[in-house]
Amino acid sequence: MTDRLRIGFAGLGRMGERMAANLVRAGFDVCVWNRTVSKADVFAEVNGCRSAANPAQLAEQSDIVFSMLADDAAVEQVYFGSAGFLTAKSGAAIFAEMGTISVSKVKAMAQAMETARRSFVDAPVSGATKAAEDAQLLIMAGAEATTPVAEMLEPVLACLGKRTIWLGAVGAGATMKLSVNLLIHGMNQTLSEALALTDGAGIPTALAYEVIENSAVAAPVISYRKGLYLDEAAHDVSFTVALACKDVGLALELAEGLSVRMPQATLNQNVLKAATDAGYDARDMASLYDFVKRGLA
Repeated sequence: MTDRLRIGFAGLGRMGERMAANLVRAGFDVCVWNRTVSKADVFAEVNGCRSAANPAQLAEQSDIVFSMLADDAAVEQVYFGSAGFLTAKSGAAIFAEMGTISVSKVKAMAQAMETARRSFVDAPVSGATKAAEDAQLLIMAGAEATTPVAEMLEPVLACLGKRTIWLGAVGAGATMKLSVNLLIHGMNQTLSEALALTDGAGIPTALAYEVIENSAVAAPVISYRKGLYLDEAAHDVSFTVALACKDVGLALELAEGLSVRMPQATLNQNVLKAATDAGYDARDMASLYDFVKRGLA
């Protein structure tokens, strides 16, 4: 790139480290921060970029900051904490949060940023770690496509995903992400029950999965998570039960505020809570298959 736009990236978890690496490969001047500072330092050394000691320093050394944070509590600390983004005296004028957080938190962040004369966009993603690594994420952005902020973000987001859909208003990205995840988590539970049923009937699991994968219900998530269902222990955790429980809870919270009834999501949440209580919280969400098969649901 001829124009070395300075990009800050906060949150080097399973998704974030892959996304930040893509930004380095795209030629941006990247600076990273992570709650475990040593992880950011190692990432910077391996990938040939910079690291920051805290979120404020990251913001001061960047033109645009992306964050990929786990939940509302992490967002509160990173954006509003004593060394948070909002304490930066200069630097980044645009911030984009790409994790799955509540709509109410998104709107609070946008308001705080506006007061501080900075811009904020909720831009969560759909896709697992492989999609993050291959820059094939779908990005759902809560802004109008024709705004100056969107025009600044678009070429950077193009290095992270296959497509960005601009949804028009702050909070729309977060709303859409929760809605997509509701479908994924519902499918995860139904798939787990279907496999438990075919197991009970004596059909080999791999054969049953082949039928499902080629049936009318087939979706990309069915294929790219196949290994986790067939042999969970042989694969790295992609998305934990705890995060699934958090996502469905946020969707139900939003639904309550909108007076929308979601009986299926309520049932799914009850099962996820039961799995969490049974010690499945840190396991991949595909472990619901084991949970159901053992008759614990």
